[in-house]
Amino acid sequence: MNFLRGYVRVVDRLNLWIGRVVMYGIFVMMGILLWSSISKTFFLPSLWTLEMAQFAMVAYYVLGGPYSIQMGSNVRMDLLYGEWSNRRKAWTDAITVLFLIIYLIVMLYGGYDSLSYSLQYGERSPTAWRPYLWPIKSIMIVGLFLMLLQAASELFKDILRLKGDDIPREVI
Repeated sequence: MNFLRGYVRVVDRLNLWIGRVVMYGIFVMMGILLWSSISKTFFLPSLWTLEMAQFAMVAYYVLGGPYSIQMGSNVRMDLLYGEWSNRRKAWTDAITVLFLIIYLIVMLYGGYDSLSYSLQYGERSPTAWRPYLWPIKSIMIVGLFLMLLQAASELFKDILRLKGDDIPREVI
């Protein structure tokens, strides 16, 4: 049980720190889109702005996902769940997190294949700007891996709760 508590503490702190840093990525994206508007209005339009804003949004979304899971910001239908006992909630959460872990493993496997293809063949975007795609695919792999770590942390929290340990769902 000490291993589970230690794992939860380390992973939650890591994803809390990354999530709080990444949340300011929205300002990066706003800056890119502001420059896009200014350049289209007053200068020659920049080729890179739309695609760079998409890359910034992917990084914001994928790296912020583990933080969102940790904070319980995911959508949940509380029609029945809200009335259940803490034990039943823990069992339900543990089962659904197992499905999430399986899904993330499949996504990580596919993402790794896609990243290795990009690196091997120097894959570029088919747009006029033609950036390499391996940097954003690398960020996606890191985000999926962090999400997998956080999902395991949530599973361990549910196991600890089922064992009678009163571990909070929030940050430890």
